[in-house]
Amino acid sequence: MAACCDHDKNCESKHDHSDLLNKVKYELPTDDFLIELADLYKIFSDSTRIKIMFALFEEEMCVCAIAELLGMNQSAISHQLKTLKDANLVANRRDGKTIYYHLSDDHVRSIIGQGFEHLLEDHEALKQTRTEG
Repeated sequence: MAACCDHDKNCESKHDHSDLLNKVKYELPTDDFLIELADLYKIFSDSTRIKIMFALFEEEMCVCAIAELLGMNQSAISHQLKTLKDANLVANRRDGKTIYYHLSDDHVRSIIGQGFEHLLEDHEALKQTRTEG
């Protein structure tokens, strides 16, 4: 029987968590998979990569266009694109001598879109709190 403890570690009641724990253990991915997931989210922690992905959310672009948009040199953009491509977040296509980059699939679009919507909700709530106060 597992104990249910409050924050200061004093158990006031004990009850059986075995069904819950068995269900969660069954559904919990392997440690290796969770490490991969954590590594994926680390890629999103860099603001330059987020800017690149957000730009590619809107339109496919070549390195020089991304560099111009972000006010950075092409080498720095290429480095970040390689990281994004290695993580399968960005893909490319060649048209003559020009390589155009785009988000690799709808999952990436969804991650960016939902993150953006989440922040908008937080900003709207904060804005509303300030106007009510």
